Amino acid sequence: MFDAAVDAARPEICLPPHLPEPDAGGRILLLAGGKAGGAMMQVAEAAYLDGIGLPAERLAGLCITRHGYARPLRHLEVVEAGHPVPDAAGVAATQRLLELAASARPQDRIVVLLSGGASANWVAPVDGVTLADKQAVTRALLKSGATIDEINTLRRHLSRIKGGRLAAARGRAEDGRRVPMTTLAISDVPHDDPAAIASGPTVADPTTLADARAILARHVPQAPESVRRALDDPANETPKPGDPAFETCTYRLVARPQASLEAAAEIARERGYEPILLGDSLEGEAREVAADHAAQAVALARAGRRAVLLSGGELTVTLTGDGRGGPNQEYALALALALDGERGIAGLAGDTDGTDGGTGAADDPAGALVDATTLSRGRAQGHDAAVFLARNDSTGFFEGVGDLLRTGPTYTNVNDFRAVIIDKPEDV
Repeated sequence: MFDAAVDAARPEICLPPHLPEPDAGGRILLLAGGKAGGAMMQVAEAAYLDGIGLPAERLAGLCITRHGYARPLRHLEVVEAGHPVPDAAGVAATQRLLELAASARPQDRIVVLLSGGASANWVAPVDGVTLADKQAVTRALLKSGATIDEINTLRRHLSRIKGGRLAAARGRAEDGRRVPMTTLAISDVPHDDPAAIASGPTVADPTTLADARAILARHVPQAPESVRRALDDPANETPKPGDPAFETCTYRLVARPQASLEAAAEIARERGYEPILLGDSLEGEAREVAADHAAQAVALARAGRRAVLLSGGELTVTLTGDGRGGPNQEYALALALALDGERGIAGLAGDTDGTDGGTGAADDPAGALVDATTLSRGRAQGHDAAVFLARNDSTGFFEGVGDLLRTGPTYTNVNDFRAVIIDKPEDV
């Protein structure tokens, strides 16, 4: 089911039908970002050079993706940068990407290939804010339990590329209108909100500086003074709906989390299970959502139903311990504790991009698996799951019992995938 969910969102499947034709004599400028950015750029390059026969001199572009997520390109360039904490490589490459957008000529067309992770990969701090300041705020937000919407609101107001500013930075045609821009996005956010995917570099921002200040006060009260000043500066307000910056802009979603859940549901049906879709936009504290799902699973087991609970979305972890892990691994550990060895129930939680929290390395775990023996196998090694959960050390626990989900980079990203399988105990 996890594989089916990932496959449904692979760029080679979902991207080609949406790529726009070049204008007569003009260039296609490909600007790609995020964990799927390398694969999206690879697919688009082949489609234009081989499928359409576009001469190489009429194709230009730059991709900025997460370290370990680059794909081989023939003519275009890919740069690897930090995620979830931005780095200097991302700053330098983003400046070049903005310059490429500004260089667009009247006959050109800009094609933006977006996916989750571009919020960290595309980094261009507003004046007065340093990379170190952005890194400090990002680390604090990741530990605070802030939602992805809150994190993105702050990101948009501290950036020269997010929150519609890439659309405002592109070149103009001879009549003064901006060069056409088409955004093709793989959604990794709750409710598929374009303003949230990669922090919305090509769409209007519905949030305000006041919203960003309130989030900073709530989650990062010790933020650098430069960040506070930036959020007090009206010049850092983002373009809003109706702004002429968005003339000649179009936006399409080419892959959605819901479609991936439906692909997994089809696998469940084929195996004789009743798929129960809980939604593709779940949010909340990972351990609390896990407890709720465990209760639902036990109720289904008591009713004798053979089913699979499927869900997506982006859960959060409020860090209080010094352990390793991510929201999917924390969910899995909390699920195991809540199920307490209940026979006939097993689960998987993994990030479809192939990495869940961790050090930011491409070989970090994607998530973890649990079954009725998870806690007992841990106890046999002297590992108390509750102690590991209290320390936020889900990686440490699952490493010990051998139940980490390790996929490596998948080169796509439609957020988290969770499946809880309920069998009748006598069938197990």
